[in-house]
Amino acid sequence: MKKSINFIVMVFLGISILASCNNGKVSESSNPFFTEYDTPFNVPPFGDIKPEHYMPAFMRGIEEGKRDLQVIISNPERPNFDNTIGAYDSMGQMLSKVSRVFFEVANTNTNEEIQKIEIEVSPLLSEYDDEILLNDQLFSRIRSVYDNRNNADLTGEQMYILENIYKSFIRNGANLSKDDQEKLKEINQRLSVLTVQFEQNVLAETNDYLMFVDEKDLEGLPESVVNMASITAAEAGEEGRWAFTTQKPSIFPFMQYSPDRELRKKLYDAYLHRGNNGNENDNNEIFAEVVRLRAEKAKLLGYNTHADLVLDSRMAKTPENVYELLDNLWNKSLAVAKKEVKEMQDIIDSEGANFSLEEYDWWYYAEKLRKQKYDLDDSELRPYFKLENVRSGLFEVVNKLFDITLTEITDIPKPHPDAVAYEVREADGAHLGVVYFDFFPRDSKSQGAWCSTYESRYIDNDKVITPIVSTVYNFTKPSGDTPSLLTLDEVKTMFHEFGHALDALMNENSYHSTFIPWDFVELPSQILEHWSTQPEVLRMYARHYETGDVIPDDLIQKITNSSYFNQGFDNAEILAASLLDMAYYTLEAPVNIDIQEFEKSYLSKIGLIPEIEPRYRTTYFLHIIDGYDAGYYCYTWAAVLDNDAFEAFREHGIFDKATADSYRENILAKNGIMDASQQYINFRGRDPELESLLRNRGLN
Repeated sequence: MKKSINFIVMVFLGISILASCNNGKVSESSNPFFTEYDTPFNVPPFGDIKPEHYMPAFMRGIEEGKRDLQVIISNPERPNFDNTIGAYDSMGQMLSKVSRVFFEVANTNTNEEIQKIEIEVSPLLSEYDDEILLNDQLFSRIRSVYDNRNNADLTGEQMYILENIYKSFIRNGANLSKDDQEKLKEINQRLSVLTVQFEQNVLAETNDYLMFVDEKDLEGLPESVVNMASITAAEAGEEGRWAFTTQKPSIFPFMQYSPDRELRKKLYDAYLHRGNNGNENDNNEIFAEVVRLRAEKAKLLGYNTHADLVLDSRMAKTPENVYELLDNLWNKSLAVAKKEVKEMQDIIDSEGANFSLEEYDWWYYAEKLRKQKYDLDDSELRPYFKLENVRSGLFEVVNKLFDITLTEITDIPKPHPDAVAYEVREADGAHLGVVYFDFFPRDSKSQGAWCSTYESRYIDNDKVITPIVSTVYNFTKPSGDTPSLLTLDEVKTMFHEFGHALDALMNENSYHSTFIPWDFVELPSQILEHWSTQPEVLRMYARHYETGDVIPDDLIQKITNSSYFNQGFDNAEILAASLLDMAYYTLEAPVNIDIQEFEKSYLSKIGLIPEIEPRYRTTYFLHIIDGYDAGYYCYTWAAVLDNDAFEAFREHGIFDKATADSYRENILAKNGIMDASQQYINFRGRDPELESLLRNRGLN
């Protein structure tokens, strides 16, 4: 899931403009960012915002941010929380306003103009970020407040914010010499450009590939998949043919159902080689430079490796603790995966085929194995997972847990015509926030699924500013008379991202700044997935899209029985990706590697079996470029938490109000404003335990 934690408010992000932005071309009165939004719930007026509005708004944001900075550092009063930390927290509101809209548009509805602005603005953002974080006068005031923190009458939230802001300045070079700060600025600016280039290359590679097939090649494919492929081909100007892409809703159903081994290999190779084709979109040299620069930056800041630097503020704290968890699960997962390989090879042999299972065979024979072992075919489930029904079930689950309701809003600006908006209300009718859903893939949209915010919750002059949240997916599109029918994995993804949305909606922070450890942020998302497959919940939303019949008990039982299915593969591929991520970012400077050689050598070293590829190969591994660098392990770390936390609901009932209220009060409401480990203990009454994860994944 891509950038699932965009709703976290970072310490500060700004830009410094060094070039002209054609101010005269856009009048101030016509720029939507220069006025208060006159929209329902103060959502951005998306339809009025044009590409030419962004740079002038960034410019004004810079100017205002610089003025805000001068006010803080020139204040003659003794530094205290309000005149320094509180003032810092509220800096650069215009910049935040335009940044939240622009970068979400860059991910969900980009075009050449947006991509050019993104390349232009990224180093400038980095430069101004450094200008703030490396300002001696500002840091001196922050340090003064920090040094005197125990003598100030601070709330728990204020103390937590103060400590994290102070430490973030240290980690971002505030104590470096001037010469080293200049080196740091150069590294940061270069990294900002490289990460954008990497992401744009992956999008281009994904959009550029189409595998056209004829009617004879459609054997075994579900009708909904065939219909979608027909639409894809028609949109590409090939009426009467069918086309498959490397977008997940297209490639993986083909891999799962097509008996044509050569076509499966062709499509899967295209998927694996994105960013690794030696063309203008090749990411090998880009990522090698990213790894080199991040290692150099870590050394400059006094850390052994980039992983040591980023883990310093997380629950894991050190690379050793990450490896302890991953290594604990790795051999267990490989052992299960090898059993799965044998079972699938037995099927191949029994059919009289003369070949060994390859990585591009996995989904096809895994589906056969599921049918054989559990009498369950994924195509049996899809008709019961109509998107609208799943969404209604999700809403009913959160209503039963937290007494909130979601009501569609039609007369409201939307970030894209495909998006739908809902108002979220408390049980007493109080407005909690707005949440958008954007379900389907398009060429202008990044792959994956994520949650972000156009506005986060905070308090302004005793007034609560409510969140505006966006959940983004890439689900199977409707086609012809067939609605969007989700896979079981897509069902879980919808619940997952809305778990992040709940985190944003229910947070009770008072300030813009929140600090959620990266390895804690997936707890609210992953725990909500558990409800999606509970028998009681399935009966709430899983209805056949044609007949309206509730999913039969025998299918529910098959889902339950097959909960351990493919767990060797699922765990091995995510752990392999997590270990590969850590391998790159535990390299000590100086670093000079060939990405393909390093990846091949490392995966061989850890013993990844040839029938499984990592969940992401390096050249399209978006997570570890921007946000989850030395952090892809976070999904597994959080899995320990979410499996253990869900046991609390199992113990008392999955809709037990006391447990739900405690979860909301201790996890969702306090997330980012107090120590995460203490949050968990306050909810669970103890530290998390590994046993639930091992049991639920069949690894014990």
